[in-house]
Amino acid sequence: MMEIKTDDYQVWCDKQEENTVVVNCAGSLRLGGMEEYQPIVQLLNESIEADPETAVLDLTQLEFLNSSGISMLSKFVIRVRHKKSIQMVVKGSKKIPWQGKSLKNLQRLMPSLTLEWE
Repeated sequence: MMEIKTDDYQVWCDKQEENTVVVNCAGSLRLGGMEEYQPIVQLLNESIEADPETAVLDLTQLEFLNSSGISMLSKFVIRVRHKKSIQMVVKGSKKIPWQGKSLKNLQRLMPSLTLEWE
C-alpha cells in the first residue's frame, strides 16, 4: 500500500481485488502548484502501472481541492484514457460543493468514466 499523509490531507492506494486499484483522497489539498503535487502524481501513476481492469478514484472524503489539484486529476484522467484498457470510476460526494462541477468536467475528458455519487 502506498500512502502520503500530512496534517491537512491523506492520499493512499490499495488493491481491492486482483484487477481493481483504489486511490483514496481525504482532507484538504491546497498545495502550491504542480511541483508540490508531484508526490501525489507519482502515487497516481504507480497505481495504474500494472494495468488494472478498473481504477477507482475515491474523493468522497476530499473536502477541498484547489485549481492545481484539479489540473493534476485532469492529467491523470487523460493518462488513464490513453491506456484504453482501464475502466475509470470516480466517487464523489454531493455534500461537498466543489465536486459537482469539477467531477463532471473529468467525464468530459474521458466519456467512458463512471461517476458515482454518495
